[in-house]
Amino acid sequence: MKRKILILSALMFIATAFIISSCKKSNPAPLNLGTITVGSIDLNGATAPTNVPVMPTITATFTTDVDATTATSSNITLTEDYDAVSIPVTINATGKVVTITPNNSLANGALYKLAISAGLKATNGESLTAINRSFTTLGSFLPAGMVAYWNFDGNANDQTGTYNAASGGVTDITYVTGRNSASGQAAKFNGTTSLIQIPNGDQLENSSDFSISFWMQCDTTGKRDQFVLGLAGWYGFQFEYNSNIYGTQIGQCKLAAQYSYTGGNTSQDLWLDGNGATKDNGGWQGWTFSKNLVANGGSGVNGLLAKQWAHIVCTYDHATKIGTMYINGQEMKAQDFNLYPLPLLNATGLKFAGNPANNTFVFGFIQDKVSPTIPDSWADETVPANGHYQGLLDDVAIYHSVLSPSIITLMYNSGKPQ
Repeated sequence: MKRKILILSALMFIATAFIISSCKKSNPAPLNLGTITVGSIDLNGATAPTNVPVMPTITATFTTDVDATTATSSNITLTEDYDAVSIPVTINATGKVVTITPNNSLANGALYKLAISAGLKATNGESLTAINRSFTTLGSFLPAGMVAYWNFDGNANDQTGTYNAASGGVTDITYVTGRNSASGQAAKFNGTTSLIQIPNGDQLENSSDFSISFWMQCDTTGKRDQFVLGLAGWYGFQFEYNSNIYGTQIGQCKLAAQYSYTGGNTSQDLWLDGNGATKDNGGWQGWTFSKNLVANGGSGVNGLLAKQWAHIVCTYDHATKIGTMYINGQEMKAQDFNLYPLPLLNATGLKFAGNPANNTFVFGFIQDKVSPTIPDSWADETVPANGHYQGLLDDVAIYHSVLSPSIITLMYNSGKPQ
């Protein structure tokens, strides 16, 4: 009898242990971030990287499998810091790996913030502890959205991939150290034969809104009027400065461009001499602002451009009909076509009006040397004594939008020489 009781007790003990053991549930594996990288660049380090390419693929690897239905734009966001814009991204999740790819190129030299919320879950239902990471893209700051961009880092290729130099279209250009460590190299023009030819340049101009941004350092040994860039001259657009910037007389610089209106086109110069003349003090009726650069002993445009790096931005806003020039992050000149006589009163934007056989945009002169639009002898590219640009040129960007004053100031402050 005693033996039966012992056996029964043992069986009851085993059964109880089995039941207890069966009721125990193993804790699910937590969802933690393992690594987060862009190629070989670590986004998980103590210091946020500053060398991320503008078309990155961000790879986040977690410690357990991710529920792909939660890897969405609601839980994973990429934000542009300078304007707080949310960047559209494509998100894919497979196993433990989530990839995040911007749908378009990011801005150069800009800070971005990546946030992954607790809404991201593992396949076992565990939530992530929210994480935030940041990084800065390569290069000097340029806002996203350019239609063409040349950084001259060893070549004359358009970084958007559309407006590359023509085959054989780079003549006597060397690439030298730029204005700071982030800007890479710059193109050097010799003042007599240097030229870069970009096909289909008319498409760069044909836009209601327009902005062009570039850095230049002119060489004072070439004491003559010089054309930094051009598209069939004023039949397209051109930027130039005159020889006075090298001496004691007040110099000038200008963007000449062709503007469209119903029924035709006409040209107009956005030019600056720094005398401060506006419609209210003896200037032209449409000049609403002109910075006085000669007051208190100032040297006018000369003090901004002669033998030093300068950041130039020119914009046209078709809604307001206002064209504006900025140098080194500051507004220098504004003209309002609402105050002009016809036909500029009805200007709707910029429009190429040059020779259809020559729609080549060039760096280093006013127009291309093949089938030129302007027949005058001074505009003959083959003559070395004409107004060929002598100096350095860098980070030329064209937008079919209007860059804001705050963005332009940020571009200068982040890209100025160190």
